[in-house]
Amino acid sequence: MTTDSLPLRHRLRDALGVAIKGRDRVSTSVLRATLGAIENAEAVPADTASAGGTGSLAIEATPVGVGAAEVARRELTEDDVRAIVRAEVAEREQAAETYGRAGRPERVERLRAEIEVLAAFV
Repeated sequence: MTTDSLPLRHRLRDALGVAIKGRDRVSTSVLRATLGAIENAEAVPADTASAGGTGSLAIEATPVGVGAAEVARRELTEDDVRAIVRAEVAEREQAAETYGRAGRPERVERLRAEIEVLAAFV
């Protein structure tokens, strides 16, 4: 199995391990943030998760027992994950433009480095 055939999330996690071992702060930071964005996208809306999804806060409707109120996380497709990574790139591109107009070249340089790391995956 080649690395390109692995799901994008797995490639990001693998790259994070390499970045951590190599003490690459820029890559570590952007990969952690991107993986966090993916994890956040899997979370179910708060209204679905509350009260076991029943929508009622009445005591008699409250789930009882370990794990009784657990709600399954959303399943993201490979396209969903790819869209999240693209959104992370777009967010950094927009921020780089803003910092460029504000005369902050050091921030622009950092953001461009982060964009380069993520662009390798999409």
